[in-house]
Amino acid sequence: MNSEALVTAGTFGAGHIALTAAITGVLALAAAAWRLPRKAWLDVVAVGVLAAASVFLWRISANMPQLNSDGLPGFSANDWLAPALTYLFLTTYADLRPPPDPRRDRQTRALAVLASLAVNVITI
Repeated sequence: MNSEALVTAGTFGAGHIALTAAITGVLALAAAAWRLPRKAWLDVVAVGVLAAASVFLWRISANMPQLNSDGLPGFSANDWLAPALTYLFLTTYADLRPPPDPRRDRQTRALAVLASLAVNVITI
C-alpha cells in the first residue's frame, strides 16, 4: 500500500508536503544568495536547507484535519505556523553561528519567513 493511499480527508500526502518544503527551500536559498555576502555560501545553503526542513517537519507532524482546515478564509493554522517554525530554525542557526552581517541576516530570515507563508498558503 503506498503512502498516498493512506491520505485521509483534510490531510496531505508526504509528496505534497515534500514539494511544498522544497519550493520554500529554493525560494529561501535564492533570498539568501541575494542578501548574504558571496563568501557566506555555507550560510546560503543552510538557510535553504533549514527553511525546507522546518516546513517539512512541521507540516508532516501536524498533518491533521483540524490544523489544515481554513479558520480564516484561505489560511489554516498550519499555514501560519510553518513560517513561525522557519523563523525559529533560522534564528537558532544565527544564534549558533553568528552572522558576519546581522542586518543582512535578518533581511534573509524575513524573506525566508515570507516565502514560507506564501508557499504554504498557495501550495497547500
